[in-house]
Amino acid sequence: MPLHDRIIPYLETAGLFHLARLNSQWFWVDEPLLSAFIERWRPETHTFHMPFGECTITLQDVAYQLGLSIDGAPVRFHERFRVLPADASDETVRIYARAYILMLLSSQLFADKNANRVHLRWLPYLASLDDLGRYSWGSAALAWLYRYLCRGTNRNVVNLAGPLQF
Repeated sequence: MPLHDRIIPYLETAGLFHLARLNSQWFWVDEPLLSAFIERWRPETHTFHMPFGECTITLQDVAYQLGLSIDGAPVRFHERFRVLPADASDETVRIYARAYILMLLSSQLFADKNANRVHLRWLPYLASLDDLGRYSWGSAALAWLYRYLCRGTNRNVVNLAGPLQF
């Protein structure tokens, strides 16, 4: 989904502009390396057990890597929007901004194993674009990652989801 100049102020208000810029870059996931990390993940402590000791992904890592806020209120868990018309009204721009933010949330931060669906739980957060900046998206993304890492330790799981760029 293209990033339109008229949407950028909404992304900046939501604290998601840096993530949107990263979205334009391709992240390659090294599957053998990811598998090795999953084998070392301990759900009881939310840490990786390495030969040199324990380590984990922290909120500071999330804030640094994705530029997301880690302060603020906690986050609890047919148009394609390809081209924003040049003569779009302010309301149309807000609709496109909501669609873009929903795409970022569902594909970058809170991806599931299907990678083609958006969970309804994120829609209430988009009701007011002005309020998006008060949420701690970084802590929510880290919790989502921990959730999927814990699920990944189950022998029956063959796919992993979540913000794997961490």
